[in-house]
Amino acid sequence: MSAILGSLALSPHCVQAEEWNIFRGPSGNGIADTDASVPTEWSPEKNIAFRTELPGQGWSSPVVANGRIYVSAAIPADSESDSSKPEFDLSLVILDAKSGKLLKSVPLMQQTAEKSARIHKKNSHASPTPIVEGNRVFVHFGYQGTACVDLDGNLIWKNRDLYFKPVHGNGGTPVLVDDKLIFTCDGARDPKVVALNAETGAIAWEVDRPVEADRKFSFCTPSTIVVAGQRQVIAPGSDCVLALDPANGNVIWQVRYSGYSVIPKPVYHNGLVYLSTSYDTPSMLAIDPTGTGDVTDSHLKWSLNKNVPHTPSMLADEEFIYSVSDDGIAMCVEAATGDIVYKKRVGGGFSSSPILVDGKIYYTNESGETTVIRTGPEYKVLAKNDLGERTLASAAVDGNALIMRTADAIYRIEE
Repeated sequence: MSAILGSLALSPHCVQAEEWNIFRGPSGNGIADTDASVPTEWSPEKNIAFRTELPGQGWSSPVVANGRIYVSAAIPADSESDSSKPEFDLSLVILDAKSGKLLKSVPLMQQTAEKSARIHKKNSHASPTPIVEGNRVFVHFGYQGTACVDLDGNLIWKNRDLYFKPVHGNGGTPVLVDDKLIFTCDGARDPKVVALNAETGAIAWEVDRPVEADRKFSFCTPSTIVVAGQRQVIAPGSDCVLALDPANGNVIWQVRYSGYSVIPKPVYHNGLVYLSTSYDTPSMLAIDPTGTGDVTDSHLKWSLNKNVPHTPSMLADEEFIYSVSDDGIAMCVEAATGDIVYKKRVGGGFSSSPILVDGKIYYTNESGETTVIRTGPEYKVLAKNDLGERTLASAAVDGNALIMRTADAIYRIEE
Protein backbone atom coordinates (compact mmCIF):
# COMPACT_ATOMS: atom_id res chain seq x y z
CA MET A 1 0.00 0.00 0.00
CA SER A 2 2.83 2.42 0.77
CA ALA A 3 4.17 1.92 -2.75
CA ILE A 4 0.76 2.64 -4.22
CA LEU A 5 0.26 5.76 -2.11
CA GLY A 6 3.73 6.99 -2.95
CA SER A 7 3.01 6.74 -6.64
CA LEU A 8 -0.01 9.03 -6.25
CA ALA A 9 2.31 12.00 -5.77
CA LEU A 10 2.96 11.97 -9.51
CA SER A 11 -0.48 13.44 -10.20
CA PRO A 12 -2.49 15.99 -8.23
CA HIS A 13 -5.69 14.11 -9.02
CA CYS A 14 -4.36 10.60 -8.51
CA VAL A 15 -5.87 9.02 -11.60
CA GLN A 16 -5.10 6.94 -14.64
CA ALA A 17 -5.66 9.13 -17.69
CA GLU A 18 -7.83 6.62 -19.54
CA GLU A 19 -10.27 5.86 -16.72
CA TRP A 20 -13.16 7.86 -15.27
CA ASN A 21 -12.41 6.67 -11.76
CA ILE A 22 -13.32 9.79 -9.76
CA PHE A 23 -16.15 12.32 -9.76
CA ARG A 24 -15.92 14.51 -12.88
CA GLY A 25 -13.41 12.30 -14.61
CA PRO A 26 -9.68 11.87 -15.17
CA SER A 27 -8.65 15.33 -13.95
CA GLY A 28 -11.68 16.01 -11.78
CA ASN A 29 -12.88 18.77 -14.11
CA GLY A 30 -15.53 17.08 -16.27
CA ILE A 31 -13.28 16.76 -19.31
CA ALA A 32 -12.74 13.36 -20.95
CA ASP A 33 -9.43 12.01 -22.17
CA THR A 34 -8.48 13.34 -25.61
CA ASP A 35 -8.89 9.86 -27.15
CA ALA A 36 -12.54 9.59 -26.10
CA SER A 37 -15.34 9.96 -28.63
CA VAL A 38 -18.90 9.22 -27.54
CA PRO A 39 -22.21 9.30 -29.43
CA THR A 40 -23.81 12.64 -30.18
CA GLU A 41 -27.25 11.10 -30.70
CA TRP A 42 -29.23 8.45 -28.84
CA SER A 43 -32.70 7.50 -27.66
CA PRO A 44 -34.19 4.58 -25.68
CA GLU A 45 -34.09 2.63 -28.97
CA LYS A 46 -30.84 3.95 -30.47
CA ASN A 47 -27.18 3.54 -29.42
CA ILE A 48 -28.07 1.83 -26.13
CA ALA A 49 -25.59 -0.96 -25.37
CA PHE A 50 -27.39 -1.85 -22.14
CA ARG A 51 -29.83 -0.63 -19.54
CA THR A 52 -29.43 -2.32 -16.15
CA GLU A 53 -31.86 -1.83 -13.28
CA LEU A 54 -30.16 -0.83 -10.02
CA PRO A 55 -31.10 -1.91 -6.49
CA GLY A 56 -32.15 0.77 -4.02
CA GLN A 57 -31.78 4.47 -4.63
CA GLY A 58 -28.91 6.92 -4.95
CA TRP A 59 -27.56 9.87 -6.87
CA SER A 60 -23.85 9.10 -6.71
CA SER A 61 -22.38 9.46 -10.18
CA PRO A 62 -20.94 6.35 -11.86
CA VAL A 63 -17.20 5.80 -12.01
CA VAL A 64 -15.46 3.31 -14.29
CA ALA A 65 -12.22 1.41 -13.69
CA ASN A 66 -10.77 -1.99 -14.52
CA GLY A 67 -13.73 -2.87 -16.71
CA ARG A 68 -16.26 -2.24 -13.96
CA ILE A 69 -18.80 0.43 -13.03
CA TYR A 70 -19.08 1.44 -9.37
CA VAL A 71 -21.95 3.38 -7.78
CA SER A 72 -23.28 3.63 -4.26
CA ALA A 73 -26.89 3.00 -3.27
CA ALA A 74 -29.16 3.08 -0.24
CA ILE A 75 -31.09 -0.18 -0.25
CA PRO A 76 -34.10 -0.46 2.10
CA ALA A 77 -33.20 -2.85 4.91
CA ASP A 78 -36.76 -3.70 5.96
CA SER A 79 -39.79 -3.16 3.77
CA GLU A 80 -42.03 -3.12 6.85
CA SER A 81 -40.13 -0.44 8.79
CA ASP A 82 -41.59 2.98 9.58
CA SER A 83 -41.76 4.74 6.21
CA SER A 84 -41.13 8.13 7.82
CA LYS A 85 -37.80 6.90 9.18
CA PRO A 86 -36.69 3.95 7.08
CA GLU A 87 -33.52 1.96 7.58
CA PHE A 88 -31.07 1.38 4.74
CA ASP A 89 -28.12 -0.79 3.86
CA LEU A 90 -25.65 1.76 2.50
CA SER A 91 -24.03 -0.25 -0.27
CA LEU A 92 -21.54 -0.36 -3.11
CA VAL A 93 -22.96 -1.67 -6.38
CA ILE A 94 -20.55 -3.18 -8.93
CA LEU A 95 -21.42 -3.85 -12.59
CA ASP A 96 -19.55 -5.15 -15.61
CA ALA A 97 -18.86 -2.07 -17.76
CA LYS A 98 -19.31 -3.83 -21.09
CA SER A 99 -22.28 -6.10 -20.49
CA GLY A 100 -24.03 -4.21 -17.70
CA LYS A 101 -24.28 -7.38 -15.65
CA LEU A 102 -24.82 -6.68 -11.94
CA LEU A 103 -21.81 -8.39 -10.36
CA LYS A 104 -22.29 -7.58 -6.71
CA SER A 105 -24.13 -5.39 -4.22
CA VAL A 106 -22.07 -4.97 -1.06
CA PRO A 107 -23.69 -3.60 2.12
CA LEU A 108 -21.07 -1.48 3.92
CA MET A 109 -22.98 0.08 6.80
CA GLN A 110 -26.51 0.35 8.10
CA GLN A 111 -28.34 3.64 8.33
CA THR A 112 -30.63 3.14 11.30
CA ALA A 113 -33.97 4.80 11.87
CA GLU A 114 -32.50 6.91 14.67
CA LYS A 115 -29.91 8.39 12.31
CA SER A 116 -32.04 8.46 9.17
CA ALA A 117 -32.22 12.21 8.61
CA ARG A 118 -34.78 13.82 6.34
CA ILE A 119 -33.33 14.63 2.95
CA HIS A 120 -34.04 17.19 0.27
CA LYS A 121 -36.29 15.97 -2.57
CA LYS A 122 -33.31 16.26 -4.94
CA ASN A 123 -30.96 14.37 -2.62
CA SER A 124 -30.54 10.72 -1.73
CA HIS A 125 -29.03 8.69 1.11
CA ALA A 126 -26.19 7.75 -1.27
CA SER A 127 -25.10 10.87 -3.14
CA PRO A 128 -21.27 11.06 -2.85
CA THR A 129 -19.43 9.35 -5.72
CA PRO A 130 -16.99 6.45 -5.09
CA ILE A 131 -13.27 6.78 -5.81
CA VAL A 132 -11.34 3.92 -7.41
CA GLU A 133 -7.57 4.04 -7.02
CA GLY A 134 -5.19 1.14 -7.51
CA ASN A 135 -6.72 -1.91 -5.82
CA ARG A 136 -9.03 0.06 -3.54
CA VAL A 137 -12.45 1.69 -3.69
CA PHE A 138 -13.34 4.49 -1.27
CA VAL A 139 -17.07 4.84 -0.59
CA HIS A 140 -18.38 7.84 1.32
CA PHE A 141 -21.84 8.42 2.79
CA GLY A 142 -21.34 11.87 4.31
CA TYR A 143 -22.41 12.08 7.94
CA GLN A 144 -23.05 8.31 8.00
CA GLY A 145 -19.43 7.32 7.46
CA THR A 146 -16.76 6.20 5.03
CA ALA A 147 -15.51 2.78 3.95
CA CYS A 148 -12.60 1.37 1.97
CA VAL A 149 -12.91 -1.93 0.11
CA ASP A 150 -10.93 -3.88 -2.45
CA LEU A 151 -12.07 -4.06 -6.07
CA ASP A 152 -14.41 -6.95 -5.26
CA GLY A 153 -16.03 -5.12 -2.35
CA ASN A 154 -14.23 -6.85 0.52
CA LEU A 155 -13.99 -4.48 3.48
CA ILE A 156 -10.55 -3.08 4.36
CA TRP A 157 -11.62 -0.39 6.85
CA LYS A 158 -14.62 1.63 7.93
CA ASN A 159 -14.87 4.93 9.83
CA ARG A 160 -18.15 6.05 11.42
CA ASP A 161 -16.59 8.41 13.99
CA LEU A 162 -17.47 11.66 12.22
CA TYR A 163 -21.26 11.69 12.54
CA PHE A 164 -22.71 15.20 12.49
CA LYS A 165 -26.21 16.64 12.26
CA PRO A 166 -26.95 16.99 8.54
CA VAL A 167 -29.22 19.41 6.74
CA HIS A 168 -30.97 17.91 3.68
CA GLY A 169 -28.82 14.73 3.81
CA ASN A 170 -25.33 13.91 2.52
CA GLY A 171 -23.60 15.38 -0.50
CA GLY A 172 -19.97 16.16 -1.33
CA THR A 173 -17.50 13.55 -2.57
CA PRO A 174 -13.99 13.22 -1.06
CA VAL A 175 -10.74 13.77 -2.93
CA LEU A 176 -7.75 11.46 -2.59
CA VAL A 177 -4.40 13.24 -2.26
CA ASP A 178 -1.30 11.15 -1.60
CA ASP A 179 -2.17 9.23 1.58
CA LYS A 180 -5.14 11.43 2.60
CA LEU A 181 -8.85 11.08 1.85
CA ILE A 182 -10.19 14.63 2.29
CA PHE A 183 -13.82 15.76 2.50
CA THR A 184 -16.07 18.45 3.94
CA CYS A 185 -18.27 18.00 7.02
CA ASP A 186 -20.56 21.01 6.62
CA GLY A 187 -23.71 20.25 8.59
CA ALA A 188 -26.03 22.20 10.87
CA ARG A 189 -23.17 23.29 13.14
CA ASP A 190 -19.38 23.15 13.55
CA PRO A 191 -18.51 22.97 9.83
CA LYS A 192 -15.06 21.60 9.07
CA VAL A 193 -12.81 19.86 6.57
CA VAL A 194 -11.45 16.43 7.51
CA ALA A 195 -8.71 14.13 6.25
CA LEU A 196 -8.58 10.40 6.87
CA ASN A 197 -5.50 8.25 6.51
CA ALA A 198 -6.26 6.42 3.27
CA GLU A 199 -4.52 3.26 4.40
CA THR A 200 -6.18 2.86 7.80
CA GLY A 201 -9.22 5.15 7.90
CA ALA A 202 -7.97 6.94 11.03
CA ILE A 203 -8.52 10.68 11.29
CA ALA A 204 -5.37 12.48 10.09
CA TRP A 205 -6.48 16.08 10.68
CA GLU A 206 -9.54 18.30 11.10
CA VAL A 207 -9.83 22.01 10.29
CA ASP A 208 -12.71 24.17 11.49
CA ARG A 209 -14.06 26.75 9.09
CA PRO A 210 -12.97 30.17 10.36
CA VAL A 211 -16.23 32.05 9.68
CA GLU A 212 -19.53 32.12 11.57
CA ALA A 213 -22.08 31.57 8.80
CA ASP A 214 -25.80 31.90 9.54
CA ARG A 215 -26.48 28.78 7.48
CA LYS A 216 -23.54 26.44 7.96
CA PHE A 217 -24.53 23.54 5.72
CA SER A 218 -22.91 22.89 2.34
CA PHE A 219 -22.22 19.89 0.10
CA CYS A 220 -19.14 20.72 -1.94
CA THR A 221 -16.59 18.33 -3.41
CA PRO A 222 -13.09 19.82 -3.00
CA SER A 223 -10.64 20.21 -5.87
CA THR A 224 -6.90 19.58 -5.83
CA ILE A 225 -4.52 21.96 -7.59
CA VAL A 226 -0.78 22.66 -7.68
CA VAL A 227 0.47 26.24 -7.34
CA ALA A 228 4.20 26.96 -7.53
CA GLY A 229 4.91 23.32 -6.73
CA GLN A 230 2.63 23.23 -3.67
CA ARG A 231 -0.51 21.13 -3.44
CA GLN A 232 -3.69 22.96 -2.46
CA VAL A 233 -7.07 21.43 -1.61
CA ILE A 234 -9.76 23.97 -2.54
CA ALA A 235 -12.75 23.44 -0.24
CA PRO A 236 -15.69 25.86 -0.58
CA GLY A 237 -18.35 25.99 2.12
CA SER A 238 -20.80 28.43 3.60
CA ASP A 239 -19.47 32.01 3.47
CA CYS A 240 -15.87 31.03 2.65
CA VAL A 241 -13.53 28.96 0.53
CA LEU A 242 -10.38 27.51 2.08
CA ALA A 243 -7.18 26.45 0.35
CA LEU A 244 -5.57 23.80 2.54
CA ASP A 245 -2.23 22.02 2.65
CA PRO A 246 -3.30 18.36 2.22
CA ALA A 247 -0.39 17.11 4.34
CA ASN A 248 -1.51 18.82 7.56
CA GLY A 249 -4.67 20.84 6.91
CA ASN A 250 -2.97 24.22 7.36
CA VAL A 251 -4.92 27.04 5.73
CA ILE A 252 -2.89 28.55 2.88
CA TRP A 253 -5.46 31.19 1.90
CA GLN A 254 -9.14 31.95 2.26
CA VAL A 255 -11.74 34.11 0.53
CA ARG A 256 -14.93 35.26 2.23
CA TYR A 257 -18.27 35.65 0.43
CA SER A 258 -22.00 35.39 1.11
CA GLY A 259 -23.42 31.97 0.27
CA TYR A 260 -24.49 28.63 1.70
CA SER A 261 -25.52 25.15 0.58
CA VAL A 262 -22.53 25.33 -1.75
CA ILE A 263 -22.53 22.39 -4.16
CA PRO A 264 -20.55 22.99 -7.41
CA LYS A 265 -17.03 21.58 -7.48
CA PRO A 266 -14.41 24.30 -8.16
CA VAL A 267 -12.40 24.24 -11.38
CA TYR A 268 -8.82 25.41 -11.90
CA HIS A 269 -7.87 26.81 -15.28
CA ASN A 270 -5.14 29.07 -16.64
CA GLY A 271 -3.96 29.94 -13.14
CA LEU A 272 -7.34 30.86 -11.61
CA VAL A 273 -9.82 29.01 -9.38
CA TYR A 274 -13.48 29.32 -10.43
CA LEU A 275 -16.36 28.55 -8.07
CA SER A 276 -20.00 29.27 -7.32
CA THR A 277 -21.23 30.61 -3.98
CA SER A 278 -24.60 28.81 -4.43
CA TYR A 279 -27.58 30.01 -2.37
CA ASP A 280 -29.42 32.33 -2.20
CA THR A 281 -28.08 34.38 -5.11
CA PRO A 282 -25.03 32.61 -6.53
CA SER A 283 -21.95 34.45 -7.72
CA MET A 284 -19.25 33.04 -9.96
CA LEU A 285 -15.86 33.97 -8.51
CA ALA A 286 -12.44 33.90 -10.16
CA ILE A 287 -9.65 33.72 -7.58
CA ASP A 288 -5.88 33.96 -7.95
CA PRO A 289 -4.60 31.13 -5.68
CA THR A 290 -1.08 32.50 -5.19
CA GLY A 291 -1.75 34.44 -1.99
CA THR A 292 -1.59 33.62 1.71
CA GLY A 293 -3.97 34.42 4.54
CA ASP A 294 -7.26 36.23 3.93
CA VAL A 295 -7.02 37.32 0.29
CA THR A 296 -10.63 38.43 -0.18
CA ASP A 297 -9.65 42.00 -0.97
CA SER A 298 -6.50 41.26 -2.96
CA HIS A 299 -6.86 38.08 -5.04
CA LEU A 300 -10.48 38.06 -6.21
CA LYS A 301 -10.06 38.80 -9.93
CA TRP A 302 -13.69 39.08 -10.97
CA SER A 303 -17.22 38.05 -10.03
CA LEU A 304 -20.47 37.50 -11.90
CA ASN A 305 -23.87 37.22 -10.25
CA LYS A 306 -26.46 36.41 -12.93
CA ASN A 307 -27.44 32.95 -14.21
CA VAL A 308 -24.76 31.25 -12.10
CA PRO A 309 -25.47 27.61 -11.09
CA HIS A 310 -26.47 26.65 -7.57
CA THR A 311 -25.82 22.95 -8.23
CA PRO A 312 -24.07 21.95 -11.50
CA SER A 313 -20.31 22.35 -11.63
CA MET A 314 -18.66 24.40 -14.38
CA LEU A 315 -16.41 23.50 -17.30
CA ALA A 316 -13.27 25.36 -18.38
CA ASP A 317 -11.76 24.99 -21.84
CA GLU A 318 -9.25 27.22 -23.62
CA GLU A 319 -10.33 30.84 -23.00
CA PHE A 320 -13.88 30.10 -21.83
CA ILE A 321 -15.86 29.01 -18.75
CA TYR A 322 -19.09 27.13 -19.51
CA SER A 323 -21.96 26.64 -17.07
CA VAL A 324 -25.64 25.84 -16.89
CA SER A 325 -27.87 27.28 -14.18
CA ASP A 326 -30.35 25.18 -12.25
CA ASP A 327 -33.18 26.73 -14.28
CA GLY A 328 -31.54 25.90 -17.60
CA ILE A 329 -29.56 28.93 -18.79
CA ALA A 330 -26.34 27.89 -20.53
CA MET A 331 -23.66 30.52 -20.26
CA CYS A 332 -20.21 31.05 -21.74
CA VAL A 333 -17.91 33.68 -20.24
CA GLU A 334 -14.36 34.75 -20.90
CA ALA A 335 -12.17 33.04 -18.32
CA ALA A 336 -9.78 35.96 -17.95
CA THR A 337 -12.37 38.71 -17.48
CA GLY A 338 -15.79 37.23 -16.69
CA ASP A 339 -17.29 39.01 -19.71
CA ILE A 340 -20.35 37.17 -20.98
CA VAL A 341 -19.96 35.64 -24.44
CA TYR A 342 -23.48 34.18 -24.62
CA LYS A 343 -26.48 33.16 -22.53
CA LYS A 344 -28.97 30.71 -24.01
CA ARG A 345 -31.95 28.82 -22.59
CA VAL A 346 -31.39 25.08 -22.83
CA GLY A 347 -34.68 23.98 -21.30
CA GLY A 348 -35.49 22.07 -18.12
CA GLY A 349 -34.09 22.04 -14.62
CA PHE A 350 -30.49 21.01 -14.01
CA SER A 351 -28.64 19.30 -11.15
CA SER A 352 -26.01 17.11 -12.84
CA SER A 353 -22.67 18.56 -13.89
CA PRO A 354 -21.88 18.81 -17.62
CA ILE A 355 -19.05 16.94 -19.29
CA LEU A 356 -16.85 17.83 -22.24
CA VAL A 357 -15.89 15.16 -24.78
CA ASP A 358 -14.11 15.71 -28.11
CA GLY A 359 -15.01 19.41 -28.38
CA LYS A 360 -18.64 18.84 -27.38
CA ILE A 361 -20.45 19.74 -24.14
CA TYR A 362 -23.15 17.42 -22.80
CA TYR A 363 -25.79 19.14 -20.62
CA THR A 364 -28.23 16.64 -19.04
CA ASN A 365 -31.36 17.99 -17.37
CA GLU A 366 -33.35 16.44 -14.55
CA SER A 367 -35.88 14.77 -16.86
CA GLY A 368 -33.10 12.88 -18.68
CA GLU A 369 -32.75 15.03 -21.80
CA THR A 370 -29.18 15.76 -22.90
CA THR A 371 -28.41 18.78 -25.07
CA VAL A 372 -25.12 18.50 -26.96
CA ILE A 373 -23.43 21.74 -28.01
CA ARG A 374 -20.17 22.62 -29.70
CA THR A 375 -17.51 24.38 -27.63
CA GLY A 376 -16.52 27.90 -28.65
CA PRO A 377 -18.01 31.39 -28.62
CA GLU A 378 -21.06 30.42 -30.67
CA TYR A 379 -23.92 28.48 -29.07
CA LYS A 380 -24.54 25.66 -31.54
CA VAL A 381 -26.83 22.78 -30.64
CA LEU A 382 -25.73 19.51 -32.26
CA ALA A 383 -28.41 17.21 -30.82
CA LYS A 384 -31.05 16.72 -28.13
CA ASN A 385 -31.42 13.20 -26.71
CA ASP A 386 -34.14 12.15 -24.31
CA LEU A 387 -33.93 8.98 -22.19
CA GLY A 388 -37.25 9.81 -20.55
CA GLU A 389 -35.98 8.99 -17.05
CA ARG A 390 -35.21 11.35 -14.21
CA THR A 391 -31.52 11.88 -13.54
CA LEU A 392 -29.53 14.06 -11.18
CA ALA A 393 -26.23 12.14 -11.49
CA SER A 394 -23.36 13.28 -13.72
CA ALA A 395 -22.33 11.13 -16.68
CA ALA A 396 -19.07 9.21 -16.96
CA VAL A 397 -17.05 8.29 -20.04
CA ASP A 398 -15.70 4.81 -20.77
CA GLY A 399 -13.70 4.93 -23.99
CA ASN A 400 -16.28 5.53 -26.71
CA ALA A 401 -19.28 5.18 -24.43
CA LEU A 402 -21.27 7.36 -22.06
CA ILE A 403 -22.27 5.82 -18.73
CA MET A 404 -25.40 7.47 -17.35
CA ARG A 405 -27.33 6.84 -14.14
CA THR A 406 -31.05 7.51 -13.93
CA ALA A 407 -33.38 7.10 -10.96
CA ASP A 408 -33.71 3.38 -11.64
CA ALA A 409 -30.95 2.23 -13.96
CA ILE A 410 -27.46 2.47 -15.44
CA TYR A 411 -27.12 3.04 -19.20
CA ARG A 412 -24.20 2.42 -21.53
CA ILE A 413 -24.64 4.66 -24.58
CA GLU A 414 -22.44 3.56 -27.44
CA GLU A 415 -22.58 3.35 -31.22
